[in-house]
Amino acid sequence: MEHPSALLQPRWTDIIRNHSADAEKFGALRPEQLGLIYQQNWFNLFVPASLNGLQLPLPEAVRLEEAFAWADGAFGWTLTLCSGAAWFAGFLDPALAKVVFDEKTACLGGSGAPSGTAERTPEGYVVNGSWKYATGAPHLTWFTANCLLTEHGNVLKDAGGKSLMRPFIFKREEVTVSADWQTSGLVATASHSFEVNALAVPAERQFEISPATVKTPGPSYTYPFLQLAEATLAANISGMAVHFMDLCEASFNERMKSKSFTAEQKQYLSDLLSRCRSGTSKRRAEFYRVIDQSWSYTDQGLDVPSPLLTGVSAASRVLARKVRRFAEKLYPFCGLAAADPSSEINRVWRDLHTASQHTLLIFPE
Repeated sequence: MEHPSALLQPRWTDIIRNHSADAEKFGALRPEQLGLIYQQNWFNLFVPASLNGLQLPLPEAVRLEEAFAWADGAFGWTLTLCSGAAWFAGFLDPALAKVVFDEKTACLGGSGAPSGTAERTPEGYVVNGSWKYATGAPHLTWFTANCLLTEHGNVLKDAGGKSLMRPFIFKREEVTVSADWQTSGLVATASHSFEVNALAVPAERQFEISPATVKTPGPSYTYPFLQLAEATLAANISGMAVHFMDLCEASFNERMKSKSFTAEQKQYLSDLLSRCRSGTSKRRAEFYRVIDQSWSYTDQGLDVPSPLLTGVSAASRVLARKVRRFAEKLYPFCGLAAADPSSEINRVWRDLHTASQHTLLIFPE
């Protein structure tokens, strides 16, 4: 199985990693890292070419996101969440989409939690609400958020009796950001909270995500968003785990120079790392096999069969769970350097375990 590093130019990796410690110190990606993103247009992996995006096929984008997370967890996570929000481009009003993505520094992010309300008015909507975990908040140019639709203060229902919920998009100057992201890992993702109060927006700021509501066509818009999200997050966790194993190898090689380790202990460390790497490669291969197979239907303009979508979800969960456990098997043998918050291996460990808290992947099914 190809190592994630094969997809990144060494110069890119150097830029990302040379500023990772400072990014954590300052709690946000550094200008040099952002400059590379803008230069390569990486926030727009899924955005249609007609809107200045890269319009990458899902298998290619997922592999690239794994490589970003291998280079640095916070860098990869930010790119993944922001490019995932930019996937909404195909569902936006075309005139609005052109405005949103006309900027070279365009970056979307927000929250899928329905913790806001949007009251219908003759001119559009009046929105109130607050949302957590807007990854990349300091450099977002537009914020997205889910809201319950209301009329005269009452939540509207669909034909089945369910509350009507729709995503909205807000300009940066329309929201108030609260710098409240306090976690042990992924510190530089700056996933802060934001809110809007009595914000009047036109009707076109609301959109709907379904194959029937695509406004700007693109192949990825017929691929279910749930599986897209699961796959991209699992790839991030995998990339961080591979980075951790790379650092374990360097640590083990150094520690095995010590005369205090017996030949048997040295062999144990070598065998343990080999098993964890082999297990990771096996799970990655299975994950990408299912991703590629599912995308082949989308690429032909066909609906992905339901059993195959279930397979994508399962492979994503298995990959995330297994690589985390492999890292946990290795951690006790890394020495106190792995417990030092200033060390690279500790940062990768913290990033990996913070990413693993995402609710999409924590349960087996």
